[in-house]
Parts: sequence; C-alpha cells; structure tokens
Amino acid sequence: MDFSLSSEQQMIQDSVSRFILNDYDFDTRRKILKSETGYSQKNWDKFAELGWLMLPFTEEDGGLGGSMVDLMLVMEEFGKGMVVEPFIATAVMGGGLIAAAGNQEQKDDYLPRIMAGELQMAFAYAEPQSRYHLNNVATSATETSGEYAISGQKSVILNGNHADILIVAARTSGDQNDNDGISLFLVDATLPSVKRTGYANVDGHQAADIWFENTPALGLLGEKGKALPVIETIIDKATLAVCAEAVGAMQVAHARTLEYAKTRKQFGRTIGSFQAIQHRLVNMFMEHQQAKSILLMAVLKMDSNNGSDAKALSAAKSRIGKAANLVGRETIQIHGGIGMTDEIDVGHIFKRLTTIQFLFGSTDMHTKRFASL
Repeated sequence: MDFSLSSEQQMIQDSVSRFILNDYDFDTRRKILKSETGYSQKNWDKFAELGWLMLPFTEEDGGLGGSMVDLMLVMEEFGKGMVVEPFIATAVMGGGLIAAAGNQEQKDDYLPRIMAGELQMAFAYAEPQSRYHLNNVATSATETSGEYAISGQKSVILNGNHADILIVAARTSGDQNDNDGISLFLVDATLPSVKRTGYANVDGHQAADIWFENTPALGLLGEKGKALPVIETIIDKATLAVCAEAVGAMQVAHARTLEYAKTRKQFGRTIGSFQAIQHRLVNMFMEHQQAKSILLMAVLKMDSNNGSDAKALSAAKSRIGKAANLVGRETIQIHGGIGMTDEIDVGHIFKRLTTIQFLFGSTDMHTKRFASL
C-alpha cells in the first residue's frame, strides 16, 4: 500500500509545520494561556487566512474537500505545538454538524463565516450524568407554535465560553436514555437565558458549563428526534482528530526525553548511557510508532467508508490511549521533578496526553466498544 502524501497534502503539512516552528513556540503558547481569552485571535485569523478552517468541509459547501487523512496531518502538527485554538470545537464539531445535518439556508448562513474565522462554535452535548453515553440526554426542548425552548445543563463544553453559536443536543421525546427523541438546535450563546461558567481545563484548553432556562432556539438542525447517528459520526471524527494530536504530541515527548537523556548527568555519566534508560526510551519510541500505525489504519478505513468506521476508530482510540499513558508517564519519570514544572514543555505535553486519554471516550470505553462491534 502506498502511504506517500500527495503534493497538496504535503503542502498542508508543511504549512502547519512552519506555523508551529515559527509562530507557536512554547513561550508563545504560555503567553496565550495566560491571556484573558486563553487562545489567540490573531492565530485564529491566520488559520482562516491559510485555509485550514476550510479543510473539513466539502467543495460543495465551499470548503477544500479535505479527507480524514488531511485532518490527521493538520492535527498531528497541532499536537506537536500543543495548539489551544478551538479548531476541533468550531471547524470539526460545530461546522461538521451543520454540514452534515443542516439545510441549505443554514449552511449558507453559518459555514462561510466559520471558514472565514468570523464565527466560533461549540457543541453542547455532554451532561453531568451522561459520562460517555451520547444517548443520555436530560436537557429538554419544548415546542410551542413551531418554536422551541431549551432547558437543562451541559458540562465541560469545549470552547463553550467563547462560542457565538451553540449547537445543543436536547430531548424532544422519549426517556432520558432512549436512542430516539434527541434533536439538535442552534442557539445564540449571548442570550440572557444562557448562563455560562468558563474555565481552562488542566491541559489549557477552554471549556464551560452551560445552563439553559427556557432558552429560545434559533432553529432545528436536521430531523427532529433523529440526531443520535449524526452526533455519533461527528464525535467519532473529533475522536480521530485528538488521536492524531496525541500521536504528534508523543513524537515531541520522545524527542525531548531523548535529548534530555543525552545531556543530563548522574554519577558522572549521562543518564542516556544507562541501559535501563535506553530500554525505556526504546519502549516510548515503539509505542509512538504503533500508535502512528493504528492511526493510519483508522484514517484509511474511515476515508474508504464515507468518513465513518466505528470499529476502526475505537481500536485506534484504545491503542493510542494506552500509548499516550506510557509515553506521558515515562517522559515525566525520566525528566524527574523538572518535568512537572511550568517552565518546560514536557509537563504540558503530559497534561494534554492525559486529557486526550479521556476525551470523547476513555481507553476502557473504546476497548469495550471495539469488542462489541
């Protein structure tokens, strides 16, 4: 099988790689995290200028028609720089839902603004009790004269504190755990009846808890009561994105640890000369390579199946989660106490790798899902 990149894919990878190298070094990222918004609007505008926000969308919707391979290439480079801008929340999840379920009017209204960097989105689907069960939805939407009002709570919504428009999963019929009866609604996040508490997660990415109190919806997105399959597909796509990000982060973690082992001295010798450390570094390298391989498998299978292959995706998330756990732990242990300080990047990489293990389904959850498919 030919794994070589096309010229267009090589250009995408090179453009993101240059951006990380020239404009997103570790000190710059630390300043961004300490800013009021927790992300850089200047960088977001550059994402739009370079066309990266157009990548997930088809040419029919005005995008670049990017495949899952293209998304993987971007997210892997983002992982190397630990990018905190809300690419997944806005372009992959929010824009992806509109592209998949929206009518032509909704697409024409929202997608061009997303691709231009003028509109930030968030997908409000998770609830305090739902864990990883996408069908566990207690938030309700009641209809009166064709208009919907939403009530309920959503938790740990990525980019929820900065989003202009929210896409809310709410129940229009059935019991809390039914597969049917879940609908998607577009909501103006600035309405007074939307209460948001924003915060930075341990990995630096922005999130929010959101409460809706009879909040009027801007409109129904997709078919009423039949949203679960669309939600599952988009969450799988977002899962693939963070898997690729983890692979990129693991590559940097191994490189930083190898460099440290060659310079850090103990007992008059560099610690990299000790066989025990060499074995651990080799294990880190092997885990990264295995994670990269299963990521490629999942990407190619999803691309060949119209962007969806739940079994391949869960296999990748399970294996990459285990690799992220080992690489993250070994990075910190070999660095020692300095690895946990704010001043060097490996501690931040460890936090992001740890978060990814539980984002969009834990390693154990995806292992069980793979076994059931």
